[in-house]
Amino acid sequence: MPAPSLADQDIRCSFCSKPKTAVAKVIAGAGVYICNECVGLCAEILAAQSIEAPEIPYTESMTDEQILEFLPRIAEVGAQVEDNLKVWVQRARDRGVTWARIGAALGMTRQSAWGRFSGEE
Repeated sequence: MPAPSLADQDIRCSFCSKPKTAVAKVIAGAGVYICNECVGLCAEILAAQSIEAPEIPYTESMTDEQILEFLPRIAEVGAQVEDNLKVWVQRARDRGVTWARIGAALGMTRQSAWGRFSGEE
């Protein structure tokens, strides 16, 4: 079965988790996406920073409840990246790329690549 087109994929911003249908634009990266709203927020943050911006200790300043609330969002992004990887592997297979080459590119054996991405048992 051929890889799904971008139009058929459930693409969400990797930062805010909004679906592509809820934002004006989504920019694709290597297995991740960012929406125009998050880009705008990043631009505001960068514009407001002084030359020596301190590092923000994210988890150190969060309560246990905040960390637990954040975990599903991280899991969702991880699942999206995994789904995107499967699509890219399928695109390579659609072009006739062997499981050996795919495995080598991912630092795994041919058998491991086939087992993880073929959809067969």
